[in-house]
Amino acid sequence: MRTITCFKAYDIRGELLTQLDENIAYRIGRAFASYLKAKSVVVGSDVRHTARPLKLALSAGLIDGGAKVFDLGMAGTEEIYFATKHLGVDGGIEVTASHNPINYNGMKLVKAGSVPISGDSGLNAIRDIAQDFDDELVQARLAHYGTIVDDKAFLKGEASVKDLSLLNTKAYERVSCVNDYILHLCEYIDTSKLRPLKLVVNAGNGAAGHIIDALELLFAHQGVKIEFIKVHHLPDGDFPNGIPNPLLVDNRADTAEAVKAHKADMGIAWDGDFDRCFLFDERGEFIEGYYIVGLLAQAFLSKEKGAKIIYDPRVYWNTEDIVKNAGGKPVKSKTGHAFIKERMRKEDAIYGGEMSAHHYFRDFAYCDSGMIPWLLVAELLSTSGKTLSSLVEERIAAFPSSGEINYRVENAGSTIKSIIQHFEADALFIDKTDGIGMEFGNWRFNLRKSNTEPVIRLNVESKGDIALMREKTALLESLIES
Repeated sequence: MRTITCFKAYDIRGELLTQLDENIAYRIGRAFASYLKAKSVVVGSDVRHTARPLKLALSAGLIDGGAKVFDLGMAGTEEIYFATKHLGVDGGIEVTASHNPINYNGMKLVKAGSVPISGDSGLNAIRDIAQDFDDELVQARLAHYGTIVDDKAFLKGEASVKDLSLLNTKAYERVSCVNDYILHLCEYIDTSKLRPLKLVVNAGNGAAGHIIDALELLFAHQGVKIEFIKVHHLPDGDFPNGIPNPLLVDNRADTAEAVKAHKADMGIAWDGDFDRCFLFDERGEFIEGYYIVGLLAQAFLSKEKGAKIIYDPRVYWNTEDIVKNAGGKPVKSKTGHAFIKERMRKEDAIYGGEMSAHHYFRDFAYCDSGMIPWLLVAELLSTSGKTLSSLVEERIAAFPSSGEINYRVENAGSTIKSIIQHFEADALFIDKTDGIGMEFGNWRFNLRKSNTEPVIRLNVESKGDIALMREKTALLESLIES
């Protein structure tokens, strides 16, 4: 048995060569096909150099497991979600490390209907099957397909497909769903209502660029006057402008400066596989994902009165207030895409949002998308005649938030326990949906520990009192650090 350590709670992520290579990719593909009894699987990959050799080894395993492979080529994760349902296949796998360091790669897996596969819904079983394959057999099959190369060539992204035996087999086919996918994206808005807008779009040298190009062509054909100012647009696995992760403050300057320089209406930046987007207002100010959840909830409730909206428990007063006032039904869910998607299916919710910039849509197979959110906001800017800053300023003032603050601690459990003991006597409400949440009338906090590292994550919000929010954030910080 070969021990495989790259399987996480919701996906696969591992350091190259030590935790993830072609051998392991082949095993995952074969185990995936075996576990799902899959006859057809769609695959895609982001722009990292190792994505192609990993995808080819994965495809070899899928084929040996009895599945036909449909390869989208370079694609974002949500393109896999769309294609899995659109093509009616038995599953989908995106080879991506998203915003992880450059020496990592990974995979995101779904089954038929784009239903997520996580630790408690098959991921651990796939790992166990993958570990059991005989290593000599795996190496022999990789040699047969010619999908394995030396370590140096692998890290450069060189994939040696022997005599094209993989690419020429009837069980492997290159396909494109881009046209159908962008037409589906535009179903979420009325493009005839889009007024002339100038948008800065920063793909971060990741996989988002080709979709922006396709939308640009479609809008031009429809007479929609959207001007795209493209920043770090071309895919580049070396990430010369840094790993695309706009959650990091240091990674926001290029988008913000371009917005100001071009006097744009909005800035949009994506992570590497573009299943998350991050918005900047017309002043170049970064908008916390929390307030975008409220905007999108409002947008959907204007289209479908009384709909259910799912949200995560870290910060939620703003979301609840907007949903209730718009006649919707707010439903709280544990943080994490598998939990949100499961709850959305159970509740038949039209939209779900997390402050981490993951946004989920019922009509997108309950999956997350980094393209649908900015399209909805562009429509909102057009129909309201307001600026993005004016749309969120009132909400930020009504419910100021600290944003998520991470603290590295030696023992997350004991730290959280001491915080609970400090505050529980005064708490008016204690919520254990995810981590610990405590409310004190006009302010509240949520504290939760990471599943993957010795870190605890703090969020604080108040009702219309930014000084109080800052005061309580400082208090909690001092308690955590002590």
